[in-house]
Amino acid sequence: MTERKVALVTGGSRGIGAAIALKLAEEGFAVVVNYAGNHAAADSVVKKIIDAGGKAHAMQANIADAAAVQALFERIEATHGRLDVLVNNAGIMTLAPLGQMAPSVVDAQIDINLKGTINTLREAANRLQDGGRIINLSTSVVGLKLENYAVYAATKAAVETLTAILAKELRGRDITVNAVAPGPTATDLFLQGKSDELVERLAKMAPLERIAEPDDIAHVVAFLASPAGGWVNGQTLRANGGTV
Repeated sequence: MTERKVALVTGGSRGIGAAIALKLAEEGFAVVVNYAGNHAAADSVVKKIIDAGGKAHAMQANIADAAAVQALFERIEATHGRLDVLVNNAGIMTLAPLGQMAPSVVDAQIDINLKGTINTLREAANRLQDGGRIINLSTSVVGLKLENYAVYAATKAAVETLTAILAKELRGRDITVNAVAPGPTATDLFLQGKSDELVERLAKMAPLERIAEPDDIAHVVAFLASPAGGWVNGQTLRANGGTV
């Protein structure tokens, strides 16, 4: 029997992360559902995976804490003996004009979106199985450059740069490193504080004239994690229905 490969999904307890965790489990991966604080939500995702015949564990870690991330990877190795796929999904977003954004809000987004990604990429670079996959979540706002998204988009632009450089640094190990940049997607993170009229206007920006569902993004991530995606490396795929 072939040994089951293992995938870590950071921020996997809800939204796009939960959809990715469920899809990777469906594809045969044992999934580590990482969460920062919402244990019940993570357990709910794990239960869905197990009930469907898959294998999953919930593991807590604040990815902004380098020591906590190191401990997370060590726990995965102790539990599963390997790690094959890292999906960097955890992130936060606060919208405001740059001139009105409090320093603490700036720091929080940099700590989680950028430093958190650096922390997990550093561990993955040293621990991932040869032939593995790293998939970072960016945002299509890097291309759209919408007002009020300056700090969030800046952290994700940095993630895209990290993606391309790490792909080169892992030369010779058959590990691919890519990013997926969703457009507007129907998650709590995106919908919070937006009027129905604004959501409708954002939906019309795409030629396909709808907001993405989390599963739309999960399918792209699953492709990159699969053997079929093995020749895509160092790229950012904008999964946004043609918005940009």
